[in-house]
Amino acid sequence: MKLSFPAANTDEAHDAQAVLTRRYDNCPIDEADVVVPLGGDGFMLETLHREPIIDKPIYGMNLGTVGFLLNQYQPTGLRDRIRNAMRIELHPLRMRARLLDGTVHEGFAVNEVSVFRETRQAAKLSIDIDGVCRMPELVCDGLLVATPAGSTAYNLSANGAIIPLGSQLVALTPISAFRPRRWSGALLPNDVRFLIRVNNPQKRPVSAVGDFTEVRDVVEVEIWEDKDFFFELRFDPEHNLEERILNEQFTS
Repeated sequence: MKLSFPAANTDEAHDAQAVLTRRYDNCPIDEADVVVPLGGDGFMLETLHREPIIDKPIYGMNLGTVGFLLNQYQPTGLRDRIRNAMRIELHPLRMRARLLDGTVHEGFAVNEVSVFRETRQAAKLSIDIDGVCRMPELVCDGLLVATPAGSTAYNLSANGAIIPLGSQLVALTPISAFRPRRWSGALLPNDVRFLIRVNNPQKRPVSAVGDFTEVRDVVEVEIWEDKDFFFELRFDPEHNLEERILNEQFTS
C-alpha cells in the first residue's frame, strides 16, 4: 500500500509528515494507493481542490482544530487502520456562475455553495428549483446550498438543518433573511437543480463561493449535485462521519 502525506503549512503537520515518511515512505499523490492529508478540515478541503484526487481513497488525520472530516492522528498501525476503515462517498456540488460582464465561471464544493452581498445593501435574490420559481424575492445577507457533509459547517452556523449521510437531501439555507422574515430555508432532494438569480445586480452586487472558488459581481448561479463524481473518504469505525453528523443533532 503506497501512501502520500500532503501536510498543512504548520509545524505540527510538518513534524507528523516527517515521522510518517520515515515509517511508510511518502510517494507523490499520483502514484499513491491512499492519500493521507495531515492538517485540519480546511486543509482537507484544500487538498481535495488542489489535487486531482480521482478514484483514490482519502484517509485524513487531524492536526488542526475540529477535524470533522478527519481521523485521529496516530502514526502506528496506519496501514491496518486504513484497511479496516469505513468507506464514505461524498458527491460535491457543482456551481456555474454568470457574471455581469457575461463571463461564466465554474467550480465545485464539498461543503456548500454560497452567495453573499458585497456591499452595505442587502442582496435581493430569486430562487428557481427545477425551472420553477419558488421565491421571487428573498432579501438577505446571502443564501447557501449545503451537502450533508457541509450541513454541520457554515450551514449549521446559519441555523440550517443538519442532514444525515445517505438521506439524499441538500439544505437550502438563508443567511440573515430580512424578507420573508420567517423563512428559515428548506430541505430538498439532492437531484434538484437550483438557479439563484440576483435582482438588480448593479445596485446590489453579489459574490458566489464554492469552497475555495470565489467570483464577484454575479448575475445568476446554477447549483446541482454531481452524481458522476465522488470523493472516497475513509474513517475509523469508532470515528465514522455518519456517526459524527448524527451526534451533532444531540449536542448543545
